Amino acid sequence: MAGLTAHLRHRPELRLLAADEAELAEVVVVSVDRVDDDAVQGLRRLQRGGETRTVLVSAEIDDAGLVAVVECGVVGVVRRSEATADRLVEAIRAAARGEGTVPADLLGRLLDQVGRLQRQVLDPRGLAFTGLAPREVDVLRLVAAGSDTAEIARELAFSERTVKNILHDVTTRLHLRNRSHAVAYAVREGFI
Repeated sequence: MAGLTAHLRHRPELRLLAADEAELAEVVVVSVDRVDDDAVQGLRRLQRGGETRTVLVSAEIDDAGLVAVVECGVVGVVRRSEATADRLVEAIRAAARGEGTVPADLLGRLLDQVGRLQRQVLDPRGLAFTGLAPREVDVLRLVAAGSDTAEIARELAFSERTVKNILHDVTTRLHLRNRSHAVAYAVREGFI
């Protein structure tokens, strides 16, 4: 970490904080040799502390490690071999703006894993990363059009019980109050 601090100490666009000021940090930079269980636990502790954005500098990172750090809330990844002062500042400033940075080859592998997860795990369960499954969107679209439960069931070739279960699942899972609130959510999030 001393090497990273030396890279960044004289950069006027950054303000380095002492360890006892960490709670004031907008972005935290963490350096590890490899993403192992200890590194993941440390990243999880950081995220429990609040809304701090984290940039990870790692000598080694494999696909499993990449997924693990993303799950821990890391928004930027820089390989130690690529950690020039300019590259670090770019990653830190992007994190401060709420943007993520990941080396292109790692991003491609991460996107492959996300697609595989969608196809192999979520699709068979009728779930989607978007938060609503296609049949849930279809039901909410018909609710928004003014259809009642019986009309929705006929239109989609579902039983009325299935329509009610879909609406109940959506409102419960997303902590929505009622059908109207579910429709408002779907509209606001761009599903319908």
